[in-house]
Amino acid sequence: MNDSPRLIHVPCLRPGALYRMACWEWGDPTNERVLVCVHGLTRQGRDFDTLARALCHEYRVVCPDVLGRGHSDWLRDPAGYSVPFYVSDMVNLLARLDAREIDWVGTSMGGLIGMGLGSLANAPLRRMVLNDVGPSLEFEGLRRIGDYVGEKRHWDTEQEAADFLHTVSESFGPHTAEQWLALCRPQLKVEGSGFTLHYDLSIAEVFKAVTPDSVAAGNAALWHAYEALRCQVLLLRGAESDLLSHAAAQAMTQRGPRAKLVEFEGVGHAPMLVQPDQVEVVRDFLLSP
Repeated sequence: MNDSPRLIHVPCLRPGALYRMACWEWGDPTNERVLVCVHGLTRQGRDFDTLARALCHEYRVVCPDVLGRGHSDWLRDPAGYSVPFYVSDMVNLLARLDAREIDWVGTSMGGLIGMGLGSLANAPLRRMVLNDVGPSLEFEGLRRIGDYVGEKRHWDTEQEAADFLHTVSESFGPHTAEQWLALCRPQLKVEGSGFTLHYDLSIAEVFKAVTPDSVAAGNAALWHAYEALRCQVLLLRGAESDLLSHAAAQAMTQRGPRAKLVEFEGVGHAPMLVQPDQVEVVRDFLLSP
């Protein structure tokens, strides 16, 4: 089987315009067993290359670049960079995939999108992996992310860019130099004689408006969505995460779908699902009878 993904596009509607969402597709495109993997705030679908390779013999694996990231179109109006719009985009993706049942892996923002989608009546989700995210988010963790999102950057070489990204992403946990460079390359695009970030800096506009009061209100809505889930849930948490507390993770094992919790030592927000132990946990959950 080809060790590289195919690039497909899905139309997404916003007021007054259609935009194209790029998706990286692995495995047999006729396979009725479908896994959708959705990335975090500033990331893109190639984050899941390692996981997709591990599962593409059992699944048709589809990893979108959420609008404003990677190879997807950027929006004219940054107000469209929000979870309710992203949920609508994923409904378009599910229609394109024409699958009766879907499994889902969502890292951070991708998990919030998954909860929004899964809370809808008749949502075709069977199993969901929430990667270091849940219905109770810590304001300090959100503020840390907001400190570096949307800043214009330029580097002369890929290695310079990778070194910088490591300084703001140490919470992803330990990776070899080869693994880290593989994670960083899709995050970059050529600009002049060097490189810049491969996402629309305007995604920060909605994010930077977050306040403690808005987080509290948002958490209440997220708990409602979480408790409406009717699929099996695996919750992954970096043991040092500043976005999802251990107490919140434990509460998720007692409420709603009663998630199974697995924590990874030496990792914060968020596990990148590259290390073999992380991949094995996800694979075992998705493929178990």
